[in-house]
Amino acid sequence: MKNRIISAVAGIFILTSLLLAIYININWLWFTAFVGANLLQSSITKWCLMEDILTKLGVKD
Repeated sequence: MKNRIISAVAGIFILTSLLLAIYININWLWFTAFVGANLLQSSITKWCLMEDILTKLGVKD
């Protein structure tokens, strides 16, 4: 369950930042890069802040 939520949140963040970059300001692409960097970091270190947040909110695996 957590992995699906994390993937959904990451996808929403990326798509939203792309839309904001197109319609508001190109600098929103930095947020897209930040999300991508966090995904890469979590795959290397096996630690994800969003997973910790979901655990504290009571979401089960």
